[in-house]
Amino acid sequence: MHIENNLQDVIIRAIKELYHVDVETSQITLQKTKKEFKGHYTLVTFPLLKISRKKPEETAQEIGSWLTEKTDIISGFNVIKGFLNLEITAEAWLRLLEQIDREPDYGFTPVADDAPLYMIEYSSPNTNKPLHLGHVRNNLLGHSLCEVLAANGKRVVKTNIVNDRGIHICKSMLAWQKWGNGETPESSGKKGDHLIGDYYVLFDKKYKEELGSLQDKGMSKEDADEQSQLMAEAREMLRKWEAGDEETVNLWKRMNEWVYAGFDETYRRMGVSFDKIYYESETYLAGKEEVLRGLNQGLFYRKEDGSVWADLTPYGLDHKLLLRADGTSVYMTQDIGTAKLRFDDYPIDTMIYVVGNEQNYHFQVLSILLDMLGFEFGKGLVHFSYGMVELPEGKMKSREGTVVDADDLMTEMVETARETSKELGKLDGISTEEADKIAEMVGMGALKYFILKVDPKKNMTFNPKESIDFNGNTGPFIQYTHARIQSVLRKASEQGITIPERLENTLTLSGKEEGLVQLLAEFDAVVKQAGTEYNVSLIGNYVYELAKEFNQFYHDFSILREENSSLRDFRLLLSKNIALTIKKGMKLFGIDVPERM
Repeated sequence: MHIENNLQDVIIRAIKELYHVDVETSQITLQKTKKEFKGHYTLVTFPLLKISRKKPEETAQEIGSWLTEKTDIISGFNVIKGFLNLEITAEAWLRLLEQIDREPDYGFTPVADDAPLYMIEYSSPNTNKPLHLGHVRNNLLGHSLCEVLAANGKRVVKTNIVNDRGIHICKSMLAWQKWGNGETPESSGKKGDHLIGDYYVLFDKKYKEELGSLQDKGMSKEDADEQSQLMAEAREMLRKWEAGDEETVNLWKRMNEWVYAGFDETYRRMGVSFDKIYYESETYLAGKEEVLRGLNQGLFYRKEDGSVWADLTPYGLDHKLLLRADGTSVYMTQDIGTAKLRFDDYPIDTMIYVVGNEQNYHFQVLSILLDMLGFEFGKGLVHFSYGMVELPEGKMKSREGTVVDADDLMTEMVETARETSKELGKLDGISTEEADKIAEMVGMGALKYFILKVDPKKNMTFNPKESIDFNGNTGPFIQYTHARIQSVLRKASEQGITIPERLENTLTLSGKEEGLVQLLAEFDAVVKQAGTEYNVSLIGNYVYELAKEFNQFYHDFSILREENSSLRDFRLLLSKNIALTIKKGMKLFGIDVPERM
C-alpha cells in the first residue's frame, strides 16, 4: 500500500477514537505539503470541524498528537492554521522504495481480457499530400493516448481513417493527368506522397492563374469560380469516380498506392502504427445508406435541388448538409458510415477521435446525428480536441506548398541532434553506427517530447532549436539523465557492488532523498490521472520533474563515493528505480532512452 493509503487509514482511526465518529476515505483531504513548510503530506482539517466541533488549529493539534503517539509512520508534525503538516519516518520511505523496486511494472495496470475496449482514431491523412507538422502532433498524441490507456489496463484498438476520396483527391489526379507526363515515384526519385502533394499544389497554382485571367476580363471572383474550367473538370472527375468509371478508378488506385507507400515510411520513422485502417472510399456508402434511411424515416429532409439536410435547430444548432444535390456525400456522411462499421466490427466501449479543435462543431453534430439515427453509442463519442501547432514563422497552408513536411522535419531534427551532440562531446569515442543510433534517438525524442509535454488543448509553437537543448524541459535532457544513471549503475557493477533488495532500517535520509522517493511513488497516480483526463502532457511534466530533482540530488550528494555502504546502497537503489521510471514514462511518449550518451 502507498503511504497515502496508510495515512488515510490511520487518520480515520484517529477521528474514530478522538471524536467517536466513523468517516469515509472521501472525507479525508490529503495533499502534498508545500515546499515552504516542513512535512511530506498535509491534512486539511476544515472538512472535519463539524465532527470535532473545535477550532481548526485545535483539531489539527489533536489529530497530529494522536498520530505521533499511536503510529510508527509519523516522525513529527506542525500546524499552520487549519493545515496539519505530517512528517513521515525514514523507515516508511525505505519500505516504500523496496516495494516499488519489487514491482518492475509499478504504475502500470495489466490489461485483462474483459477490460473495457477503447478505439482511438488518429492520423486521418488525405491522399493528396504528405503528412505535415499538424499530422505530427495528431499522430504523437494519438499514439501516446493509446499507450497511456493501455497502461491503465484498457484494451485499445488503434485505428486510422484515410481520406482517400473527394474533390481534393481529384485535384491532384487531374493535375497529374494534365501535366504529369507519366511521372512516377521511381522516375522522379520522390516519395509517393510527396509527388502527389506537388500536383495538389500545382492544381491550386493553375486554378489561381485561371481565376486571375477570368477576373482580368471583368468577372467577379464568384463568377470566375463558377466559370472555372479546371474546377468543373475536377468535379466531373469526382462524379465519374463515384459512378465507378474504370479509367478514373484505376488512376485513383495507382496514385493512392504511391501515397500509401510514402505514408508507411513516415509512420515507421515516427514510431506509430494502427491495428485497423478504414478508408472513406469504403465507408461513405454505408454513410449514404444511413442518411437515406433517416430521410425515409422523416429524420432528415430533402430540398428542391435534391440535397439532403438535417434540421439541428432543436439542439441550438443550424441545418446540416448530408448529401449534395448531385448525390455525392460530405465528410459528415462518411463519418456516420465509418462509426457504424466500427461498432459493427468491434465491441467498443469508448470511441475517441483525436482531431484538432477546429472540428469541435463537426463532432458535436456527428454525435447528435448518430443519436437521431438510433445508434446507442452516439452520445458516448469522445472528441479528443487539441490545439493547433505552428512554427515561429506562423501558420501553414498546404494548398500553397508552405507546410512543414513531416519527413523533412524528422530529418532536420536528427541532423540537429547529431550536430548538438557532437559539439557537446557526447559522440566522442563511439562508432559511426552508434552515433547514428543516438542521433536518431535524441532527435526523435526531442520532437516527440516537445510536442507532447504541452497540454493538448493548448495551441503551441514548435521550436526545433529549443527542443534539442540538453538543459531544461526537453527530451534530450531527460534522455541524458537516464544515460547518466546507467553510467553510475555500470560503475557500481564494475566495482563489484550488488544493490540489495532490503535496505538498512536505521538509515537517516535527507529531505531531498525522502522527496525523491515520494516523487517516485507518485508515478502510479500520474499515469492514472493522465488516463482519466486524456491528458498525456501530465506524464511529460512528471518525468521532467523527476529528472530535474535527480540531477539536483546527483549534484549535491555522493553516490559511489559515499562512505556509509548502507546509504550508498539506498542511493543506488533509488537511482536504479528513477531510471526505470524515466524509461517507462518516456515509453508512454514513444521515446527511447539511451543507455549511454
